[in-house]
Amino acid sequence: MNRFKVSKFRHTEARPARREAWISDIRAGTTASYGHHIKSSCSLIAFNSDRPGVLGIISLEDHRKDKKHVAYLGCHSDLVTDLDFSPFDDFLLASGSADRTVKLWRLPGPGQVLPSEPGVVLGPEELPVEVLQFHPTSDGILVSTAGRAVKVWDIAKHQPLTELQAHGDVVQSAVWSRDGALVGTACKDKQLRIFDPRVRAEASQSTKAHENSKDSQLAWTSTQEHLVSTGFNQMREREVKLWDTRLFSSALASLTLGTSSGSLIPLLDPDSGLLILKLGLPYLYLQLYCYEVTPQQPSLSPVTQCVLESVLRGAALLPRRALAVMGCEVLRVLQLSDIAIIPVSYHVPRKSVEFHEDLFPDTSGCVPASDAHVWWAGSNQQVQKVSLNPAHRPHPSFISCMIPPMEPPTDMAQPVETLRADTDPSEDFSSPTSSLTSPSTPSSLGLSLSSTSGIGTSPSQRSLQSLLGPSSKFRHAQGTILHRDSHITNLKGLNLTTPGESDGFCANRLHVAVPLLSSGGQVAVLELQKPGRLPDTTLPTLQNGSAVMDLAWDPFDPYRLAVAGEDARIRLWRVPPGGLKDILTTPETVLTGHTEKIYSLRFHPLAADLLASTSYDLTIRIWDLQAGAERLRLQGHQDQIFGLAWSPDGQQLATVCKDGHVRVYEPRSSPVPLRKGPGPEGGRGARIVWVCDGRCLLVSGFDSRSERQLQLYTADALTGGPSAVLGLDVAPSTLLPSYDPDTGLVLLTGKGDTRVFLYEVLPEAPFFLECNSFTSPDPHKGFVLLPKTECDVQEVEFARCLRLRQTSLEPVAFRLPRVRKEFFQDDVFPDTAVSWEPALSAKAWLGGTNGQPQLLSLKPPGMTPVSQASREVPTRRAPSSAQYLEEKSDQQKKEELLNAMVAKLGNWEDPLPQDSFEGVDEDEWVSDE
Repeated sequence: MNRFKVSKFRHTEARPARREAWISDIRAGTTASYGHHIKSSCSLIAFNSDRPGVLGIISLEDHRKDKKHVAYLGCHSDLVTDLDFSPFDDFLLASGSADRTVKLWRLPGPGQVLPSEPGVVLGPEELPVEVLQFHPTSDGILVSTAGRAVKVWDIAKHQPLTELQAHGDVVQSAVWSRDGALVGTACKDKQLRIFDPRVRAEASQSTKAHENSKDSQLAWTSTQEHLVSTGFNQMREREVKLWDTRLFSSALASLTLGTSSGSLIPLLDPDSGLLILKLGLPYLYLQLYCYEVTPQQPSLSPVTQCVLESVLRGAALLPRRALAVMGCEVLRVLQLSDIAIIPVSYHVPRKSVEFHEDLFPDTSGCVPASDAHVWWAGSNQQVQKVSLNPAHRPHPSFISCMIPPMEPPTDMAQPVETLRADTDPSEDFSSPTSSLTSPSTPSSLGLSLSSTSGIGTSPSQRSLQSLLGPSSKFRHAQGTILHRDSHITNLKGLNLTTPGESDGFCANRLHVAVPLLSSGGQVAVLELQKPGRLPDTTLPTLQNGSAVMDLAWDPFDPYRLAVAGEDARIRLWRVPPGGLKDILTTPETVLTGHTEKIYSLRFHPLAADLLASTSYDLTIRIWDLQAGAERLRLQGHQDQIFGLAWSPDGQQLATVCKDGHVRVYEPRSSPVPLRKGPGPEGGRGARIVWVCDGRCLLVSGFDSRSERQLQLYTADALTGGPSAVLGLDVAPSTLLPSYDPDTGLVLLTGKGDTRVFLYEVLPEAPFFLECNSFTSPDPHKGFVLLPKTECDVQEVEFARCLRLRQTSLEPVAFRLPRVRKEFFQDDVFPDTAVSWEPALSAKAWLGGTNGQPQLLSLKPPGMTPVSQASREVPTRRAPSSAQYLEEKSDQQKKEELLNAMVAKLGNWEDPLPQDSFEGVDEDEWVSDE
């Protein structure tokens, strides 16, 4: 704008929608990526949900009729980083993910089911996909970025046409020019590059865009010569620049918007030249800035601002063909918040209700100008423009041939009805934030269909299961901290810096052993049967004489505790019945033999008086506790041993080591490993546990990027590497796995975490089935699993744990919601092993004998297994036909109403109470005087 010409948008008003117009009851989430979290076509809206790999889909038409009709689509096995609708086909969606693939989806129309599989899969890439965008003039072309790689794809051939090179760092943005001839990229190396993909793979132009390498984004104007970039300067101020590709050495215009850690993401409408700037991070009370981009002046002129009342997770522009042009709506921004999508309309006030051609010039239609082959051959045909005047509608429609449309189903009327957002989404999807990089699909997105749960399975549920994949019957598990009456409080002086190889404390059905911070390696022993507030006085303890490295209760003797010390000794303590009354300074037995400090202890699962220990001397020693002597010594480790685990049958030992290997030993056969395979890449710590009846090994550790992950191995095939890898999150503490062999569930959490992950582990694909996680209000210092006999079976409690806080110890119950609790849920509670009785002696095991544990039924007396209960068929209670045949007149209805009112108030002819009172005669009123 200049002083002689004013903008037609100078009076533009931003009008956030009222609450009744919001798309409510959604659960949105964002990921740390350079892509968008919400996109819209003329028919559909897609947004990132709070579950990894899951997108929410809502129809614009359904929104106007039913604001709560939201469907959820499981797209990827990891976080969705970017998404984009085809500019020509409203139901063709592309999604990119941290699972390193780009997938194209044919979304359903009215009355159709969500797709179970993508129509096209591009990749996998070497790194996570960050950005993608459809070609603006040709059907079947898409650009994507992954790390430093930028590829232009031919979707029909599933192959890249070219790969744009010369990027020195991660590419943060890649956009097509309006005519589809050029690609602009912004990179973390601070360079802005222009490519002509059909001429050469190198950049034709480049310049330094912004002084700071933090998030930089691009947007083209309506011409090939001008584009807008956003980023940060040296002072960390957010800035916006307007560029001319013909004079690329410096920006035509620029502006700064103050210092903030939130990046600016530009939403530019090429037809009007209006630019919307939003913050890229969720801050409260944010603003949407609106500017007019005028390259002819050149200038970036402020138009209006809009104050937001909720957290901003993302924003997208509605296509111009979907605007209310008769109301002079020139823009509509869809603001994504935590629980709603809020439309923000930009209107130019005009007096007359008519179509204003100056506000709404012809825009690009929805019929592509060419296909990938023609465009790559050099064609620059442009998309035919259409008028936005309602009198000239409807416009021609287009269906891309990349993915053929789905046929409407004949046996399902409303297939996505169970995925509506008017129900709790947690009833249809597991909790989220995990990533699966394995041969499996996101199998945790499904319905739990158990034939013995007392809940019938409908045909529509079976169809949904076939669409969403298998799911765990424990996916609705609920973790609950039990009542305060069962807590042990007023704990003081806890040692919260135990080594990473230790769980921090240990417990059995009677006692809890907790290391204290006091000198001398003191251990407090608490009675689980005596909850409540501990006295303020000093507790009686076990005096070890050196710092405690690890400790473990004997599974066959609830009164014997093994403590590993920093002095390379193992002390065995005998706790008297009823608990500690006095300080104990003399252990029952002291085991010596290690030359360096010990950091891990594991009792044998079947044989009595057998204990395995690991040490910094890189050996594993197996002790006969009855004789107090070392019997076996295992070698072969090149670095620190992170974790140690006995197999369920007690015949083998598995270890995970800092040298990057997983090893399996047969201690009685050889002191060297029987098998060895690659372990976690990261060297920050790891744990190992046997799962799936001893057929598999589960290792929790870190990858090279310090992301916590799970690796599942086949125990007999370690050399081939893990069968599946599950990425969880980024956190400093090692995940401590607690495995329940009866249910196949593993509970995972770390010291200092607030969340406990639950997964059902399978020996074959999909390997991991995600269940609802448990979240605590504050971090815990330790988390251990109690014996199965401590569970309340009648409440369908399948696991009970102890959670150690800084000043208290809390029991946590994991329960499964079931309808028919009066029956014993035998599908949840199979016969469990009698883990408190040994199957053989240490001498017998060392002599080569193997044992099997006894099994015990958990069914309480008098309860009938649900598998033997009669199946209740729900019947519909309909009123009798006589009620419909008897029609009453209005007079009859009035009389019935009047009679009911009279009966309620009482009979009006009844005498009042005061009528029965006796008065006085007249002469009694006369004075005696």
